[in-house]
Amino acid sequence: MKITSAEFIKSAFDRSHWLDDPRPEIAFLGRSNVGKSSLINSLLGRRGLARTSSSPGRTQSINFFLINGELYFADLPGYGYAKVSKAMRADWGKMAEDYLRDREQLALCVHLVDSRHEPTALDRQLNEWLVANERPFVVAATKADKLSANGLAKSLKAIKKTFAGAEIIAFSAETGRGRDELWATILRAAAEF
Repeated sequence: MKITSAEFIKSAFDRSHWLDDPRPEIAFLGRSNVGKSSLINSLLGRRGLARTSSSPGRTQSINFFLINGELYFADLPGYGYAKVSKAMRADWGKMAEDYLRDREQLALCVHLVDSRHEPTALDRQLNEWLVANERPFVVAATKADKLSANGLAKSLKAIKKTFAGAEIIAFSAETGRGRDELWATILRAAAEF
């Protein structure tokens, strides 16, 4: 995919801030610090468009980016650990669930899981929710470059077993592994939207 333009449009802290635009949206979701912003930057060939941080819980809103004037990326807050109050975490969870459940423009969910670890209970819960709500999704197993070939093969096998029937793509923001494959899935979903 040739990126001719990629720009941050806005942050949405509640439903009233969602975009009023019929173009398809690709949502990126996963636990805190799984690499959502790094994956987005890698897909776009840009550094720092989606802000990265080593501190979990950095993204506190749904951040929208317009890509090539054709589709939007929506970077959702991470779930799980974050150094914020329980009330704020609950607000983020409700905002994300409302978006995932009600957003008509949502063409695809990219569910990120860390390839170095077994999927967590929260990862499994999100996967079950996506299946139950019939939301199209793909699983991106991030940080694939951090494992040996044998370790990655074992990890992918475990992820495939946990998310039976899901498309799994091993992804590395560092090396670019899986970038073309993930773009193909994103463009196919946007075209079918």
